[in-house]
Amino acid sequence: MGSVRPSQIAYALVMIAIGLAGLILGGVMPVWSPIPKTFPAHDALAYLCDVVSIGCGVGLLVPRASAMAARVLLGYLVVWMVVFRVGDILREPGVFGAWDGCAETIVIVAGAWVLAGAGVRVARVLYGMAMIPFGLAHFLFVNETAALVPSYLPAHVAWVYVTGSAFLAAGAAVLANIAAPLAATLSALQIGLFTVLVWVPLVAAGSRTPFVWSEFGISTALTAAAWVVADSFSGAGPFSTQDNRASSTPVGWGRPSVE
Repeated sequence: MGSVRPSQIAYALVMIAIGLAGLILGGVMPVWSPIPKTFPAHDALAYLCDVVSIGCGVGLLVPRASAMAARVLLGYLVVWMVVFRVGDILREPGVFGAWDGCAETIVIVAGAWVLAGAGVRVARVLYGMAMIPFGLAHFLFVNETAALVPSYLPAHVAWVYVTGSAFLAAGAAVLANIAAPLAATLSALQIGLFTVLVWVPLVAAGSRTPFVWSEFGISTALTAAAWVVADSFSGAGPFSTQDNRASSTPVGWGRPSVE
């Protein structure tokens, strides 16, 4: 039986942290927001999300339980995404935030999809699709995004266009299966750099703004999920067009080592 990969450990720890934060602080945590206040049993659902996060996160750390934990988490995430994220799009299809929010959830779903062994190619397609709204957001909200670029970097607007273009290129590459391993790895790295360079300093500086903490939480979750998807290409060259189907076996459940 194989060991649990670092990407899976990171994903699990993020889910556990989000669940614990929800139980301690109350309210709906990143990954599971927004749940409309008018939704029946709103508070009970919020706590259920926390319990699922913790339970599945712990399960992902235990090789014997990791496959089942990943499948439970995947099923819960898919239902939640359809009810809330897709529901937002159907209610307000012209609001870009609904699409961007759904893309965030899709990345997290893609990570769970890989870990569940439910079909790695589907997970990669979902991930590639999510990169498109991420990239478009940079072009639609140039000033807002430029304001987040660290002050010590020059040419803030140029960075907005470069990173936005990188997301679009990564999405297209993963969807077309052209240099997909490289595209997935670089896009995961970019998401991780956003977390480290933008949100971590704001949190470390003592920011109490709900927006900052929410974005820090979701960015951390996106980083872990993107790492899982990129890790699904393990053993494939950076410009490979192969599906590397061996990686569809749940991580930690006896997949032959390709390292």
